[in-house]
Amino acid sequence: MAIIKKTYPVQGMSCSSCAASIQTFLSATEGVRTANVNLAGEEVLLEYDTEKISLEQIEKAVDGLGFKLITSGLTEDERQDMKSKRLRTLRTRTILAVSLSLPVFIIGMFFHHLAYRNWIMMALTLPVLVWSGREFYVIAFKRARHGQANMDTLVALGTGSAFLFSLFNTLFPEWLLRNGLEPHVYYEASAVIISFILLGRYFEERAKKRTSGAIRKLMGLQVKTARVIRNGVEKEMLISKIRVDDILVIRPGEKIPTDGRVTEGSGFVDESMITGESIPVEKGPGDAVIGATLNQTGSLKMVAEKVGSETMLAQIVRLVQEAQGSKAPIQKLADKISSWFVPIVITLAIITFFVWWIGYPESGLQYGFVTALAVLIIACPCALGLATPTALMVGLGRAAQMGILVRDAVSLEDLKNIHALVVDKTGTVSKGRPEVIAVIRDPEEEDRAGTDEAIAAIEDRSEHLFARAIVEKFPVSASGRGVVENFDSTTGKGVRASYRGNEYIIGSPAFTRELDCIVPPALTASEEISGQQPASIVYVARNRRVVAMILLADTIKPTSKHAISELKSMGIEVHMLTGDTAASASHMAKEAGIDFCQAEVSPAGKAAYLQKMKSEGKIVAMAGDGINDSPALALADVGIAMGQGTDIAIESAQVILIKGDLEKLVAAIRLSHATVRIIRQNLFWAFFYNVISIPVAAGILFPFTGFLLNPMIAGAAMAFSSVSVVSNSLRLRTIRLREKIA
Repeated sequence: MAIIKKTYPVQGMSCSSCAASIQTFLSATEGVRTANVNLAGEEVLLEYDTEKISLEQIEKAVDGLGFKLITSGLTEDERQDMKSKRLRTLRTRTILAVSLSLPVFIIGMFFHHLAYRNWIMMALTLPVLVWSGREFYVIAFKRARHGQANMDTLVALGTGSAFLFSLFNTLFPEWLLRNGLEPHVYYEASAVIISFILLGRYFEERAKKRTSGAIRKLMGLQVKTARVIRNGVEKEMLISKIRVDDILVIRPGEKIPTDGRVTEGSGFVDESMITGESIPVEKGPGDAVIGATLNQTGSLKMVAEKVGSETMLAQIVRLVQEAQGSKAPIQKLADKISSWFVPIVITLAIITFFVWWIGYPESGLQYGFVTALAVLIIACPCALGLATPTALMVGLGRAAQMGILVRDAVSLEDLKNIHALVVDKTGTVSKGRPEVIAVIRDPEEEDRAGTDEAIAAIEDRSEHLFARAIVEKFPVSASGRGVVENFDSTTGKGVRASYRGNEYIIGSPAFTRELDCIVPPALTASEEISGQQPASIVYVARNRRVVAMILLADTIKPTSKHAISELKSMGIEVHMLTGDTAASASHMAKEAGIDFCQAEVSPAGKAAYLQKMKSEGKIVAMAGDGINDSPALALADVGIAMGQGTDIAIESAQVILIKGDLEKLVAAIRLSHATVRIIRQNLFWAFFYNVISIPVAAGILFPFTGFLLNPMIAGAAMAFSSVSVVSNSLRLRTIRLREKIA
C-alpha cells in the first residue's frame, strides 16, 4: 500500500459550499483516506492510496464538479504566478463590468424616457453577463448537473432571472401591458450586482493572497545556487543538483545553501528566519548549520547532510501547508450550516416571491421579483466560509515566522484551553548540556594562567561532553594547539597529557586519587560542600597535585523562569517530571519557579502521570525533547517538542518550538487566544449579517416603512461582508502578543 499525503491547488472555489462539496465528494471516494479543503488557500490536503485510486482519477472527479485540481508539480513561484494571472484576469473582467454597468445604472435610474432605453441597456448588460460574469453561470450549470448548488448558483439565478425577465419585457412589452402591468426592466440590477460581486471578489482575492504570505516568505528564503567543491574544483550550481556529502563553500554575506555541518572556518550565522532568535550564533567546525540562514561573517566550508525535501526549511513549509489546510473544531458548525445554506436560501427566495405575489395582487409580481432577487444575492455564504480558514492561515503563518510550528488547526485551538503544562527538565527547562558554573583554585597555586592554558589545550583534544563545556570556559589559544604531548584518555574517568614540560591529569575525583594525586585541604573541604549541590566535579592536577576544581551543571535557560511565571499568570499549572536525581530536580524546580516536581520518573511513569491528570478532567500539554518524552508527548492533549530535540520526540508532538524556548510557548498560547477570538468575531458577524439581512431583503420592513432593499445594494453588502472578514483576519499579522522574540 502506497499512501501519499500532499497539498494540491484547486481553482474555481468561490464559497464555503464549494469547499464543502469537494471535501464531501473526495472523502466518500474509495481510495481517498482524508481530504481537507482550504477555501482561503484555494487548495486541498489529500491523503490517498495509490493502489486504489490514481491522481488522474481524482483530478477527473474534481473537474466533473466544476473545479480544477492542479496536479502538476508546481513550484511556489509557479503557484503564485498562477494566482497573479487569475488576479489580473479578474481585475480585467471587473474593470469591464464596472465600465459597462455605470452607464446602465445611470440610464436605468435617471433617463426613464430615453429613446431605445431598454435596448441600449440590454446591449451594455449582455457583455457583463456573457464575459465578465460567465464563471458564475458555467460553474452553476456544472453544479446543477450533480444536483448541487453554491454561491455561484445564487448569483446565476438572481442575475440570470433579472436579465431574462428584462429581456422578455424588452421584446414583448405588450404582454404585460395587456395584463395591466408595467413592463419594468432590471438590466441595471443584473449588471451592477455582477460588478459589485466581481469587485468584492477581486479585493477578497487580493486580501487572501496576503493571508498566504507566510508560505511565500518561507519559500523565498530558499537559496537558488550554491558553490560546490567536486573533484577538487569549486563551481556554482543549482541547489537542486546538490547531493548529500557535497562540500559547499559559503562566503560572508551569503546564505547557507542546505542543512549540514561546518568542516572548516568559523563565523556568526543569523538564524532568525528559522528560529526567531535575533542574536547571531557563532559557528565552527562540527557545528550544525541550517539551510537558508545567513552567514554574516567569516568564510565557511560545510558538508551537506540533508537536501531537497529533507531540509528543515522544506519540512517547515510542509508542516505549515498541512496545518493551514486542516480544520479547527470551531469550523465544524460553519461547515455544517454552509452545506445546507444555499438550498435554504433558494427556498426562502421562492417563498418570498409567492408571498408578495399573493399578498399584493396589484404589484406583487414586481415586488416579489425584486425581493426574491435581493434574498438570493445578499444571502451568499462567502463570509461564513472565509471566517475560519483565513484567520487560521494568518495565525499559523505568523507562528511559523516566530519559530513556532503548529501541525494542525485543532492543536492551535487546543492551546488556549490547556489547564496544565508538564515539562521535562533537561533540554526543556534547562539548556540540556553541562556548563562550568564555578572554578575553585588551590590557594597556593602560582601559575594560574599556565594551568588555564593547559586545561584548554588538553580538553580541546577530548570528545567528552564535559570537555566541550570546559573549552567554552577556557578558550584554547592558537599557540596552545599542537603543544600537547602523550595524550591518553580513559573512558568515563578522565585524561592524562604533558603540556610545556608539566604532566596534567584532568578527570573525576576518583580518577585523580587512583593516580595518587594530592588534594590540598582547601579543595577537599570545597568538594564536601559542592557534593551537596547538583553539580559534577572535575579535578585538574598538575604534576600530581590538584590545583583546581571545576564544577559543571546543567543550567536553566535564560528565558525559562520568565516563561513559567507568565504561564502561571495565565492560570496554567506547571509540573516538572524528570528522570534526574531528586537533588537536581528540586534545585531546578526552585530556580525556575515550578511548584509541582517529581524526580527519577521513567518514560512510562511520565505517561501515567499525564493519564492521571487527564482523568481528572484537565486538558494537559506536555513539553519535552527526548526519546523518553515521546510516549507522554503522544498522550498529551497538546504535545510540544523542543526543536533541537530528537526526531521521535518531534514526530510525537503537535507543536514544535524550533529554538526550544518556553517563551515561544507563551507566545503560541497567546496567538491561540487571539486566533480563536478573531474566528469567533468573524463567525458572529457572518451569522449576524445573514440573520439580519435576509429578512430585510425579503421586505419585512415594507409594511412599516415602505422600504425595499435594492438588489444592487444587496450585492454591494454581500461583497463588503466577505472583504471585512478577510480584513479582520489580517489583523493577526500585527496584533501584539507581548512575547520576547530575541
